[in-house]
Amino acid sequence: MTEQTMAGRTVLVTGASDGIGAETAKVLAAEGATVHVTGRSADKLRPIAEAVGTEPLVADFSRFDDVRHLAKQVAERVEHLDLLVNNAGGTFSPSQRTHDGHEPNLQVNHLAPYLLTRLLHPQLAAADGSLVINTSSIANLLGRVVLDDLDYERRRAREFPAYGTGKLMNILFTRGITQRWAAEGIRSVAVHPGPVGSSFGRDSFFIGLLYRTPLKRFGTISVPDGAAPLVALAHRGADPEIDGRYFSRFKIDGREHRQAHDQALIDGLWERSAELVGLA
Repeated sequence: MTEQTMAGRTVLVTGASDGIGAETAKVLAAEGATVHVTGRSADKLRPIAEAVGTEPLVADFSRFDDVRHLAKQVAERVEHLDLLVNNAGGTFSPSQRTHDGHEPNLQVNHLAPYLLTRLLHPQLAAADGSLVINTSSIANLLGRVVLDDLDYERRRAREFPAYGTGKLMNILFTRGITQRWAAEGIRSVAVHPGPVGSSFGRDSFFIGLLYRTPLKRFGTISVPDGAAPLVALAHRGADPEIDGRYFSRFKIDGREHRQAHDQALIDGLWERSAELVGLA
C-alpha cells in the first residue's frame, strides 16, 4: 500500500497530458494528494484526470485567454493550493507566433506559467505554506535574456537558444517569487528533471529528433525517473532551505547561466512579463 505522504495537500500540475507531468500527478494522487491536472490535449488529458480522480482542465498555453480561464476554474474548485507544478512547456520554432503574437518559446515556457502563477497567488497565499515548482532545464546555460527584446523582434532567434532562454527565465521567475512572496509562506524552486524520453520536442524537428527515434535509448531517462525529482521536491513542500534554488535533478544548486542571479534581470523580467500578459 502506498504511503500517504501527500495526504491533505491540494495540487495543480500543468503539462499533465503525458510525460513527467502525468507521472507526477499520478504519484502524488496515489500518495493522498488532491490533484488537479491541466494540458492542451483533451483526449490525452482525460485518462490522466480519471486516474487521479478529477475532471480535466484543458488549456493551451499559447493562448492567454485559456490561461485566464484555467485560473478561474481552479479558483472555483479550490480555496487554497499547497503545490503548483509549472511543468507545461516545450521547444518551438521561433519563426512561429502564438495566438497572442509572441515568440512561442517565450510564451509557452515562461509568460503563460508566469500569468497562471500570478493569477493563483490568492490560492497559494491561502495555504498554510505553499510551493511553486518550475520545471527548468540544463539548457538554461544556452539562454540569454534581453529585457528590451524578449520577443526577438530585433535579434535573430534560433530554436534551442530560444528554448534555453525560456528555461533561464524559469529560474529568474523562481527567484522573483521567492523575493516577493516568501513572507506569505509561498516558496518556489526550479528543477532540471533530466533528459526524459517522453514527447518533449514534438513541436520541433531538430530538437525532437533524439526523442522520436531509437536514439533516445542512449540519451534519455525514463518518465518515472524524470518525474522523481519533482515528486521529491513536492514532498519537501514549503521548505525555506530550497526556496529560490535551482536543482539539477536531486542536486541542489545545479549549473546556471551567469544571468540567473542578476537582480536587475530578476526584477526586470517580473515587471516586463507583467506588461506582456496584461497585469501591469
